[in-house]
Amino acid sequence: MKLTTAGESHGRALVAIIEGLPSNLEIDVAEIDSYLSLRQSGYGRGARQKIESDRVQILTGVRNRLTLGSPVTLMVENKDYKNWEEFMSPYGADVSKRRLTRVRPGHADLTGLFKYDQTDARNILERASARETAVRVAAGTIARQLLRALGVEVTGYVQSIEQISDERRYSFDEIAGLKKYDLFMPDEGLRAAARKRIDEISESKDTAGGILELRVRGLKSGFGSCMSYSEKLDAHLACALMSVQAIKGVEVGLGFEAARRAGSLVHDQIYYRGGAFVRETNNAGGIEGGMSNGEEIVLRAAMKPIPTLMRGLDTVDFDTKEACRAATERSDVCSVCACEIILESVLCFALAEKVLSRLGGDNMREVKERYDRLPR
Repeated sequence: MKLTTAGESHGRALVAIIEGLPSNLEIDVAEIDSYLSLRQSGYGRGARQKIESDRVQILTGVRNRLTLGSPVTLMVENKDYKNWEEFMSPYGADVSKRRLTRVRPGHADLTGLFKYDQTDARNILERASARETAVRVAAGTIARQLLRALGVEVTGYVQSIEQISDERRYSFDEIAGLKKYDLFMPDEGLRAAARKRIDEISESKDTAGGILELRVRGLKSGFGSCMSYSEKLDAHLACALMSVQAIKGVEVGLGFEAARRAGSLVHDQIYYRGGAFVRETNNAGGIEGGMSNGEEIVLRAAMKPIPTLMRGLDTVDFDTKEACRAATERSDVCSVCACEIILESVLCFALAEKVLSRLGGDNMREVKERYDRLPR
């Protein structure tokens, strides 16, 4: 299975093409739209979320709510395009306006100008923008529906925002219903503290990041490989999460904590009880030797603060080479909740890639029969 996305932040639309989906997968468009809405939610979001109200349009590959086995094309319209058409139109645009030369630290602006031989960072930032993730959420929700048909579930929550961190361990079921809260955090007191901190950061025209934890339940053992290192499941999933804008670190299971413990306190000991192999702990996060081991997969990702600060940061004007303050456009103060939804979505797609690469199958009946025959 392969995903290709296209589109600019202020262009006409964002588009995704999914190749390799089996036929007869039932597509729930309402669920796709619900995840697109969740991507726009969360405390600390910016003004653009009031302009856009994302909805998916399926252009190809689905008939009567069932996939055909042909490429599926998804589109999410940019409603703000009408305000940008004269500057962004592919048929002729006034590129002298909305030009950006005060390159922003932490963005792709300056490096992209050199790499793509440009003089206007607008030609870089429009594609580098996290707005692109809207169609990755749409595609990931289709992958979620494929995984669910096999009995595999994916969820997650916000573990921390800036210095406000929840160190409790929660079960899959405890965190599965947290999307009803504006910060996706289980603890009410920490949610209140995080909202207060976001308000303080907003007043100082700064931004905040956080840590997201993701869980996968129901994936059988043996996905990934210990024979070909390019096929390791943890490497594949970490790559998917790191491809999301603003993610600067990924942990599996104990992650960096494993380096601070003795081996006897890290490795999950194995027992045989009731006719089955069991582990009493899951420090490995469900992945051993680059393969799923049948336990819950546990991943954490660190999101840096959004680099567009309304007060600007010190930089240099690309044209004049003079010191200045970085350009500002509409920006979130904190988009950790949006990031959590995006990460769930790219995780779903990455898992579906691994599942289909192992099982094959041109239709969902074949895929499900093959999955059901696998051992635990």
